[in-house]
Amino acid sequence: AVETRRRRRLIPSPPAQSRRSSSILPSRANAAAYRLASMALPPEKASELKQIIRNQLSQMNVHGKIRDILSESVREELGKNSQGLSEADLIQALQRRGIVDDVMKELNFLTEVQDKESTTSSKPATHFVDKEPAELKKTKIDPTRRNLYLQVLGGRAFLEHLQEPLPLPGQVCATFTLYLHFRNQRFRSKPAACACEPDLQDGFLLEVHKDSLGDGSRMADATTLLSICDPVHMVLIKTDTSSEKTLIASHYLEWRSVLSSPDGKMSISVELLGVGTESKVPVGVLNLKLEIYPHLTQPLSKEIVDTQLILERQKTAEKERLYLIYAKQWWREYLQIRPSHNTRLVKIFAQDENSVNHPVCSYVRPLRAGRLLDTPRQAARFVNVLGYERAAMVGGGSKQEQWCTLLSFLCRGKGDCEDHATLLCSLLLGFGLDAYVCVGTKARRVPHTWVMAYGTSGDVVFWESLTGHRYIHRPVNPDDPPLVEQPKRAYPYCSIGCLFNHQSFYANCQPSDTVELSHFDLNDESKWKPMSTEAIKSVCAPGSSTSLPPFPPLCAPVIDAAAASNEIELVLRGLISEHRKDLSLTTVWDDHLSYLLSPALAAYEIERTTGVSTGNEEFQDAIKRAVPDGHTFKGFPIHFVHRNPRRAFATCLRSPFCDEIICCRGDQVRLAVRVRVYPYPESACAVWIMFACKYRSVL
Repeated sequence: AVETRRRRRLIPSPPAQSRRSSSILPSRANAAAYRLASMALPPEKASELKQIIRNQLSQMNVHGKIRDILSESVREELGKNSQGLSEADLIQALQRRGIVDDVMKELNFLTEVQDKESTTSSKPATHFVDKEPAELKKTKIDPTRRNLYLQVLGGRAFLEHLQEPLPLPGQVCATFTLYLHFRNQRFRSKPAACACEPDLQDGFLLEVHKDSLGDGSRMADATTLLSICDPVHMVLIKTDTSSEKTLIASHYLEWRSVLSSPDGKMSISVELLGVGTESKVPVGVLNLKLEIYPHLTQPLSKEIVDTQLILERQKTAEKERLYLIYAKQWWREYLQIRPSHNTRLVKIFAQDENSVNHPVCSYVRPLRAGRLLDTPRQAARFVNVLGYERAAMVGGGSKQEQWCTLLSFLCRGKGDCEDHATLLCSLLLGFGLDAYVCVGTKARRVPHTWVMAYGTSGDVVFWESLTGHRYIHRPVNPDDPPLVEQPKRAYPYCSIGCLFNHQSFYANCQPSDTVELSHFDLNDESKWKPMSTEAIKSVCAPGSSTSLPPFPPLCAPVIDAAAASNEIELVLRGLISEHRKDLSLTTVWDDHLSYLLSPALAAYEIERTTGVSTGNEEFQDAIKRAVPDGHTFKGFPIHFVHRNPRRAFATCLRSPFCDEIICCRGDQVRLAVRVRVYPYPESACAVWIMFACKYRSVL
């Protein structure tokens, strides 16, 4: 009613109308602008936005323009007719003359892309900015540190996936994931569907600074950055639909070329090569963009950067050449001791996943797990739950030789016995033990590696990295009389050719390389021929060679143990019910009995970790109370290192004991299943499953 009366007062003669409404109509324009601009803002921002609009209207003299348009509109559109000029008519007149568009452009309202917004919210997302929107998301950056921003802008030429069909919405498909390690920093990209041109789009902010004393708090200049020779280690992992991981490529990115860019930015294409037997075959190309933050005030010339890189490569090549000459001479001396030494497993060099030879001592380095692992035995358990897989090879023949770098091993989550042994030795060294990797054979003379810890009192303990078991070594003396009882061998090892860690290398030069007859007094050069410690340090010490990547830190687990346990248990219940339904059997679950199985699973994991069995009495007493007289209880525990319930169920059915429980027939049959997931670093996990049933015994 108020608005109607206002419009009626504005109807009289044109001259009077233009004079009397000159102060009223601009307020209507303000209100219209407010509604246009603040339709998606929260109420608390409305007053601030109105003030911004009011100031902008004053700066652009919009009020004066409205007065001119008003008088012109009244003369042209009303003419001699006595029709009122509505607010809608005024807004249309302003839009025809571009006034509204000019105001909105000057205010710099930023709206999201319509397609993207429609998927997230029904409201138009608008917010006020002073300038053009920034390309990067806001993140906290230490202004006193130099950073390298590495952007992955997609991939191309992954020809193995040329015929890969596009995944349907919601369909599970194979994915690529890119892992990065740079100077004690680790990153992981978002998974991207496998394709010829995978949509790998991600950015990583890498902090670059010197570790030396006094330089940690000072921003690195161009010269300091040039002296940091650590590459960015990039590992590409493929995860298939069954969650199995495959190592696709391992690449070392030399990032220092960006130091010669005038604007501190550089776009490059990196060709990734395969691994193992395909180490010379390209698998794809990644498009990368490098940028230094904050930008360098004085970039280096390209000649200086190239010269530094050439000098580093020459220095590394010279060190490796001298070590190779020394190793050849040392080997000739070893063969002169006894001709049969030529058949012993004395491993001096080993190939990594890129088929590059490195001294075996470089695969071991003291590794501290922080607060992720508390004891050496817990470290052995962690290494044990990492999957075991022999290196893949094309065709038959002997075992494929491949010692993976630590990052590739951790990202894939599985590896050969050499990968497990070098990781366990590194962790034991980090816990302060005198540990060595042993190279020898096990049953049937199969090549094998394990770990030995040498005690201060001369005790020798073998650690099996694939199982976590520990064995105390007691040598057999062949010169003892026959009546003297000799210690029985408990370990599975047959012979030992050499042992090494990050500082030492010893070759077995005793008359027999049988583990039972070997003595491990490493200071006795008549039994163990050592390599020069200085020669080993020249190529294996941290920073001694640009071809050796530094060890990455371990990552904390991201698995929610309770949620993962519940999820696997629910899936197993469904699978068991379906399996029994196919056999025309009904399924009745006993939740109380399922809960009583938890202490047994906890005891199994404690025993695997510490070697001590606990809690068995309490578990048996609880089961006896839960099973009535005249009933029979059966249980079957099993252990896995993956979280695929269907794969686990298929494995369990192959066991006659488990199949007997799952397919139990009888009177008052009650079934139970309990799952317990124990997470470890790198999202490795030990999964314990126990199937049980109770039923009334019928004769």
